Amino acid sequence: MILLKVPYAEKDEAKSLGARWNPTRKCWYVPDGKDSEPFARWIAGGASGDSADSSPKAPSSRDAHGAKPVVGSKYVELPHACNPFEECAECRPKLIESGWLEAHQAVRKLLAGL
Repeated sequence: MILLKVPYAEKDEAKSLGARWNPTRKCWYVPDGKDSEPFARWIAGGASGDSADSSPKAPSSRDAHGAKPVVGSKYVELPHACNPFEECAECRPKLIESGWLEAHQAVRKLLAGL
C-alpha cells in the first residue's frame, strides 16, 4: 500500500485511477498490486513538486502510522533485504548477538503450544 497526498480538488481523479480511501488514516492510497505510475504526482517525494515533509512516509524502519522510528530492545537493522523470519547465514550472527533470534524462537515456541 502506497500512501498518497491528494488535494481534495483532485480526489475524483485519483479515485477514477483506482486509488482507495483509508478512513483510519484519512488519506488516499494505491492498493497492493496496482501500478503506482499513474499516481506519481501524489506520492510523497514524487514528481509533483509538492513539499513531502508533511506527507506520510513508510520506510522499512518506521512505524507507518506515526512515522516514528521503530525502536525496541530487539530491533536490528539488517545489512540487506532478507526475510528475518527465515534462516539467513549473513544475518544470523547479528541476530544472535542482539538477542533477537532467541526472542523470536521463544515466541515461536509459545505460539506452537497454543
